[in-house]
Amino acid sequence: MVTRLRALGMQWTAVVPILAIVLLAFTWGRDLPGLLVALVTVILAGAVLAAVHHAEVIAHRVGEPFGSLVLAVAVTIIEVALIVTLMADGGDKSATLARDTVFAAVMITCNGIVGLCLLVGALRHRTAVFNPEGTGAALATVATLATLCLVLPTFTTTKEGGEFTTSQLTFAAIASIILYGLFVTTQTVRHRDYFLPLTRQGDVIDADSHAEGPSARKALTSLGLLALALVGVVGLAKGVSPTIESGVESAGMPHAVVGVIIALLVLLPETIAAVRATRRERVQTSLNLALGSAMASIGLTIPAVAVASVWLSGPLVLGLGSTHMVLLALTVVVSTLTIVPGRATPLQGGVHLVLFAAYLELAINP
Repeated sequence: MVTRLRALGMQWTAVVPILAIVLLAFTWGRDLPGLLVALVTVILAGAVLAAVHHAEVIAHRVGEPFGSLVLAVAVTIIEVALIVTLMADGGDKSATLARDTVFAAVMITCNGIVGLCLLVGALRHRTAVFNPEGTGAALATVATLATLCLVLPTFTTTKEGGEFTTSQLTFAAIASIILYGLFVTTQTVRHRDYFLPLTRQGDVIDADSHAEGPSARKALTSLGLLALALVGVVGLAKGVSPTIESGVESAGMPHAVVGVIIALLVLLPETIAAVRATRRERVQTSLNLALGSAMASIGLTIPAVAVASVWLSGPLVLGLGSTHMVLLALTVVVSTLTIVPGRATPLQGGVHLVLFAAYLELAINP
C-alpha cells in the first residue's frame, strides 16, 4: 500500500492536470463558494507546477530554442481563447479587455520575469550572460508590435477613443502575424545559434551536445499533459475571477487590477520555468521565454480579436493611456540598455523589477 501511494506521489504531474480538467468541468460557469474556491486554488497551483515540469521535458527533448517556444505559444494560445471568450460574454464593459491583458503580459514578461531572472542569475553567478543578437532581435519585435497595436490607436484620427478602423485593425493583425512568423523563422531556422544559452565565457551551449533527452513517447505524453495543465490553469483562473473581482471591488481598487491578477496567474508557469532555467545558468532560455511570451501575446491576440470583432458587439479599444505609454517607452529604453552588453549585474535586474513594481502601483492607484 505504501509503495502504491509512493508511486502515485511520483506521478502527481500526470494526475494533477487531469484533476484540473475534471474540476474545471464541474465548476465552469458556476458561482463558487469559499471552500470550493480554496480547492480550486490548490489544484490551480498544482497545475502550474505540472505545466512547468512537462514543458521542461519537452524542452529537453526538442532542445532550445524550440522548448521555450512551445511553452510560450501554448500559454498564449489558451490565453487568447480566454480573452475572446470573456469579450463575447462581457459586452461594452470588455472593450478594453484585450488591451489591458496584452499590456499586462508585456509588463509582466519584459520587466517582472526578465528582472527576476537577471537578478537571480547575477546573484548566483556574479553576472547573467546572454546573447545580445538574439535577445535584441526579440526586443525589437516586441517593441514594434507593441507600438503598432497599442500606441498608434491612441493617435489615429479616423476613429476616436483609442480604436482602429476596420482597415487599420486588419493591417495591424496582418503585420502582427508577419512579424511573429519572421521572428519564429529567425529563431528556429536561420539564426538558431543566436537564441542558444551561453557559458560564462560566452561559448554557445548546443543542446545537441548534451545527454540524450526523453523518448519521443514520453515527450508526446508530456505535450498532451502540458495542454491539459494549461487549459486547467486558464479555465480555473477564469473560475476564481469573480471571487478576485469582488475582492478587488471591496478593496476599492480599479477593475483593471482583475486583469493584472489573471495575467499573473496565467503567466506563472513561464515565470517558474524561466527562473529554473536561470538557476541552471541558462539565462538565454529565460529571456527566450519572457520576450517570446510578450511577442506571442501581441502577435496572436491582435489577429484573434480582429477576427472576433466581426461578430462581437461593442467597441474594441486598443490605445494605451499616457501613463502606460510612458511605462512602455521606459521599458523599451531600459531593456535596450540591458541587452546591448550581453551581460547583466544585479543592478539591471533591480531596475526592471522597480519598473514592474511601478506598473503594479499605478494599476492599483492610477
